[in-house]
Amino acid sequence: MGGASEDDNAMKWFLQRANGGDILILRTSGSNGYNSYFYSGLGIPVNSVETIVCSNASASSDPYILQKIQQAEAIWFAGGDQWTYVSFWRNTPVEEAINEAVNQRKIVIGGTSAGMAIQGKYYFSAQIGTVTSSAALGNPFNNQMTVDSTHFIENTMLSNVITDTHFDNPDRKGRLLTFLARIKNDYGQFAKAIACDEYTAVCIDTNGIARVFGGYPTYDDNAYFIQSNCELENPNPENCTPGNPLTWNLEGLAIKAYQIKGDATGTKTFDLTDWQTGLGGNWYNWSSSNGVFNEEIGSPLNCNNVSIDDFSDDFVVHIYPNPFTDKLNQLNKSEEENYTFINYCGEIIWSGKNIENHDFSYLSTGVYFLKVNNKTIKLIKQ
Repeated sequence: MGGASEDDNAMKWFLQRANGGDILILRTSGSNGYNSYFYSGLGIPVNSVETIVCSNASASSDPYILQKIQQAEAIWFAGGDQWTYVSFWRNTPVEEAINEAVNQRKIVIGGTSAGMAIQGKYYFSAQIGTVTSSAALGNPFNNQMTVDSTHFIENTMLSNVITDTHFDNPDRKGRLLTFLARIKNDYGQFAKAIACDEYTAVCIDTNGIARVFGGYPTYDDNAYFIQSNCELENPNPENCTPGNPLTWNLEGLAIKAYQIKGDATGTKTFDLTDWQTGLGGNWYNWSSSNGVFNEEIGSPLNCNNVSIDDFSDDFVVHIYPNPFTDKLNQLNKSEEENYTFINYCGEIIWSGKNIENHDFSYLSTGVYFLKVNNKTIKLIKQ
């Protein structure tokens, strides 16, 4: 959720997925204002609601807090300062307990403002304070551009994602584009991004479908799903260097953004398993030329830029499961098979002769391609 006051419909969606269990609010500042709102203000029955304010780093190993995390069916991160969350909890028992709850017990997790900003694999830590779009675009390497990937919150749905909040106040499109450029420069990855205006929420279910809630049409509440343009032969920034304005233009097609206006129904969606199937929104092209951000109406994205030649019935190698989560298996093994695993941008992720020994759990959800000798199949990572 992008900040400001909560969207009631999104919060009902969140509480319903706790299945009547215990709701835990974790924050590093503020008080217990969520307690009555969650417990009785939305009409969704839950067993309990408790707020814990972690006012210093020593709380990250407090036995009581760890017990409450282990017992929670839902965890909500309130707003505040994301660097405080990161500096208090990163590489601590609290972080470990949160990740166990998310990945082993499959609890529902959410947050607003700073509580949203900390949830991607990549995150703007704000260690030296915030950064504006103009400052980021003017010099992607200025000291406030603290884009981090140090292990923190683990969420499979957001394993190649950075988030941004308060997207309309002030405008943050330029800085998010710059975040993506820095991730490519620093970590060699074409990351994706999810951003929310204030009063707007993105709710992602277990199938990877993201629903957008907000106050449209009374209010102009938007969420954005952003990525580099996989249709381009070379999607890299033209100039992302210290001390120089960012140029990531590529004839105005560098970045593809799907914008959804959130309403009370949450029926407008975006599919995070392929990052190209949207319902009820519009595509835009984003770019930057010499530090100046530009946005234009765009066309739907088609990331299937690797030719598909599905296995025929008489082909001797059969790969399963599909969709997959971590490892792939095959029938009718042969020592002569050569495997090449490719992402949606055509980059080789892995190649070798024994695919069953390789763990792909680190990959983000989405579409991938596996070439076996001269054959290619499309695979879906969950």
